[in-house]
Amino acid sequence: METLTLATPEVDLVYDVHGPLPTADGRPPLLMIGQPMEAGGFYTLVSHLPDRTVITYDPRGLGRSTRKDGRDDCDPVVQAEDLHRLVEHVGGPVEVFGSSGGAVAGLALVAAHPADVVTLVAHEPPLSPMLPDAEAADRARAGFFEAYQAKGFGAGMAAFIAMTSWQGEFTDAYFAQPTPDPAMFGMPTEDDGNRDDVLLSQRSWAVSSYRPDIEALKAASTRVLIAVGEESAGTYTARTAEATAEALGVPPVVFPSHHGGFLGGEFGYAGKPEEFAVRLQEVLA
Repeated sequence: METLTLATPEVDLVYDVHGPLPTADGRPPLLMIGQPMEAGGFYTLVSHLPDRTVITYDPRGLGRSTRKDGRDDCDPVVQAEDLHRLVEHVGGPVEVFGSSGGAVAGLALVAAHPADVVTLVAHEPPLSPMLPDAEAADRARAGFFEAYQAKGFGAGMAAFIAMTSWQGEFTDAYFAQPTPDPAMFGMPTEDDGNRDDVLLSQRSWAVSSYRPDIEALKAASTRVLIAVGEESAGTYTARTAEATAEALGVPPVVFPSHHGGFLGGEFGYAGKPEEFAVRLQEVLA
């Protein structure tokens, strides 16, 4: 792995290249996008793709990528422009695997710069505007933000897990639930006083509020695949993925495991990374 920096006026974008560039087999490099996740979240998955040149990176303002624009939000449109510069810099086009907010950024990249991407696999993009209960989804999002602001990380994360594991639409039954206990999810019960978590603050609202340009995506030369985990059925991100696939007129592609199915055990939310890698190779082929 080689770690490099792409310096722009707004951000010093740090990225890792796993394998040779140009690629040894002539295939496009595989770019992996997360949000709000740094490059390290993909390292287990990369280890199961030894024959591919893979590029991972830290999005603007996360990990090693230092912002110089004075902002702290995670706007997918801004991230798409960072990705466009990175693809040009490495001599694209590329194939893309984007997960969660990274899938949203991948959709924004293809809509704006379709020539950059041969194939996009967008894994469970959290796109509330695509849901029939979008207003209720926004209310649920506000709920975990308010819990975070009131009682800190543990309370906010417990409310986030409750939202993202809820089955089906956000009905009155969802909002009538008691406030979840952080200890039930192994989360800290003490408030450390910090309120700068990217996921639980409003910094990531631009991601889940993003409405993809469906017509631009349909018109793109890029092959766009929307992926959903087999264990995610009925949950928020499975529903947003399925709604996006339906809008694009394509069937969702089923992957092993859950929303973090590519993760190893080092993050405490282990998926099935070896099986996930096999499936990713299949759909890219």
